[in-house]
Amino acid sequence: MLNVLIISDESREITALFKTVKDTLHKQKSKQKGISFGTDPVNPYKYDIALLDLATENWQKRLLDLRQRLPVIVVSKPDIKMAVEAMKLGACDFLVKPLIGEVLTEVIDRHRKKMLGHKNGFDETIGTSPIIQEVFGVVKKAAVSESNVLITGESGTGKELVARAIHRWSPRSEGLFIIINCSAIPDTLLESELFGFEKGAFTGANYTKKGLLELADGGTVFFDEIGDVSPLFQIKILRVIQEGEIMRIGGAHPIKVDVRIIAATNKDINYACEKGTFREDLFYRLNVINIHLPPLRNRMEDVQVLIEHFLQKHAPKRKDILIRCITDEAMNMLMNYSYPGNIRELENIIERAISFANSSEIFPQDLPSYLLQSPSQKVVSTPKLKEKLRDIEKELIWTALQKSGGNISQAAASLGVYRQQLQRKIKRLKIAT
Repeated sequence: MLNVLIISDESREITALFKTVKDTLHKQKSKQKGISFGTDPVNPYKYDIALLDLATENWQKRLLDLRQRLPVIVVSKPDIKMAVEAMKLGACDFLVKPLIGEVLTEVIDRHRKKMLGHKNGFDETIGTSPIIQEVFGVVKKAAVSESNVLITGESGTGKELVARAIHRWSPRSEGLFIIINCSAIPDTLLESELFGFEKGAFTGANYTKKGLLELADGGTVFFDEIGDVSPLFQIKILRVIQEGEIMRIGGAHPIKVDVRIIAATNKDINYACEKGTFREDLFYRLNVINIHLPPLRNRMEDVQVLIEHFLQKHAPKRKDILIRCITDEAMNMLMNYSYPGNIRELENIIERAISFANSSEIFPQDLPSYLLQSPSQKVVSTPKLKEKLRDIEKELIWTALQKSGGNISQAAASLGVYRQQLQRKIKRLKIAT
């Protein structure tokens, strides 16, 4: 399903034209052709593409705001100067009024293909290396299947992107894709969040609430961090998978739900089963199709295409300058780093470099200071043990902060030190947080 945001004083006319386009696409009987449209500019994050009329007030500001989140197609009366200005500000296409259904169909379909495919990858997952191409092959097979999927891999390897790709390319693509962060739901709220409740089921239940699994009926549920769930969570999910039904709190009858389950974890589930902390029967139910995402250090040939992708993604965030490329010296530094935080860390590095760049190119000085200690530079002189330990300590702390999203308490816990101790080290080592 492609969700289109329409921003125009002529939204009714454009909506009517979209209905014609939708009927045309429907007749083609393609699973990827569904279109929905809306005119709510307050929440653009629920849309996939925007259609902006340049006759609307403050269209330049609207375009700058929207282009950071989604592709923007602009429409206007024939005006070359305005078209050039819009394209410079980040519009991805320009249509001339009056709009024609056939032209709109072609443009929307073209941009759908751009969003669902990438010349250097599959869907939103980027890579050309043989190891990731094998993964893409499994993902494509998983998409057309109805079987449950377990995605494994280190933190930051792109497990959620793969889960979204499976849903988008599946027969369930027009249904909801609901993400459930398993580690974020305490057992006390487990049943009400997953299964919902009936009015009057308990004190404060003044209305009937559908649970997340019921809302996802006909779509896909993504259980993120499934390796961190409690025994109670495991029992509840196992029953849903086995029976295909749920029971609201206070309900008298079970409710059938048709959901496809995709789970992801960075833990070794086989080891957890051996220890007895994860149920084997649940593991086998989830692990019908297994997709393992390799760490970035095992697919270093993908670093360059990933850098180019992140440059295009984050460059529009700079309003004062357009970042176009990265110098060879900076690229070499990035190619000689091991990326303990995987793709998420690389994206963080590029976004930070874009923020610090003073020209249209990214130079070595725009990169984080720890990258200056690249292998090619370290061989110039043998560092003293104290300096070496300082660099290692700095890299470990920075990685822990990245994985915790900047949360010092979580980073301290993962490093096995007290929060106050970590704060002193951050200050002493001059680590940006």
